[in-house]
Amino acid sequence: MQPYSGILIALTAAMFGLFSAGCTSPSYTTSPYHPGPAIGRAVGTGVGGVAGTAAGAAVGFGESTVGGVMAPFDTTTHIVRRWHTEITPDGRTIQVPEDILVDAYGRPVNRQPPPPQAPPQTEPQPATNFGPK
Repeated sequence: MQPYSGILIALTAAMFGLFSAGCTSPSYTTSPYHPGPAIGRAVGTGVGGVAGTAAGAAVGFGESTVGGVMAPFDTTTHIVRRWHTEITPDGRTIQVPEDILVDAYGRPVNRQPPPPQAPPQTEPQPATNFGPK
């Protein structure tokens, strides 16, 4: 269970309670001898709540179906830059950027293998004890 699910459930229940309490307001103009308007108001509140819930469920189902159908066609991409160290032929060490195109989930899109690199060329040192160390 997610850490915020309990808070979300409590907040949803509180909002439902506030909204359903505001749906009806007592009317003091009805007579206890004629309970028809009070019963009609209670039935109307119940029917309105059920119809609203059914409409909300239908809209939620429709939106989730559309979202599920559209998911395979999501072409959202962005660039991730990764840096690596290279040594130049003259001995300098430099940082070289590598831009990678990734999809919405961070998976590389059409990743090309890196080009082969030649090993750095170094001068052979003389085999004497008088050379630099």
